[in-house]
Amino acid sequence: MSRLCVLLFLPALFGSAFSISFYLPVNSRKCLREEIHKDVLVTGEYEVSEQPNTKTNLKITDSSGHLLYSKEDSSKGKFAFTTEDYDMFEVCFESKFPMGTGRVPDQLVILDMKHGVEAKNYEEIAKVEKLKPLEVELRRLEDLSESIVNDFAYMKKREEEMRDTNESTNTRVLYFSIFSMCCLIGLATWQVFYLRRFFKAKKLIE
Repeated sequence: MSRLCVLLFLPALFGSAFSISFYLPVNSRKCLREEIHKDVLVTGEYEVSEQPNTKTNLKITDSSGHLLYSKEDSSKGKFAFTTEDYDMFEVCFESKFPMGTGRVPDQLVILDMKHGVEAKNYEEIAKVEKLKPLEVELRRLEDLSESIVNDFAYMKKREEEMRDTNESTNTRVLYFSIFSMCCLIGLATWQVFYLRRFFKAKKLIE
């Protein structure tokens, strides 16, 4: 079975959504990867064109290999999960087809994913909490503002981590440079004394 793995790196932004379509050859595997922040709701809807005797499996995992969603022999469906930590998540479609049965056209896969504010169903929230349209919009803006604040907080944290890493690297480079200079000075001094003793032994100098 031949395998084809395509990794698509998508921007990790709060409240983002994307819809993508691609062709999935038989007996192949295509994956999409995306970085998502902690405690973010992720929803998705997919549809795969049907082919006779062809089974298409969907699997969603994190970077540790934990299974978040799995569906075998599925042509259409929805999924939802909430992230427990900032991580890289992978959505994989795999096509399986019996060998030796002739040429089969590629399957068309349509994937629509949303996370953050876009993934929330505010119509359902309005029905449950009996909110007015203006209150729903205020709730949406509140969630969006919170996601932006969290995103900037994460960026600030990453900047601090990168700054600490740079400072640590600079310190190590400085110490290594001093150590290298000491070694060179020591080696040069040893060479001078060694050559001086050698020339004296050969009576070339006094």
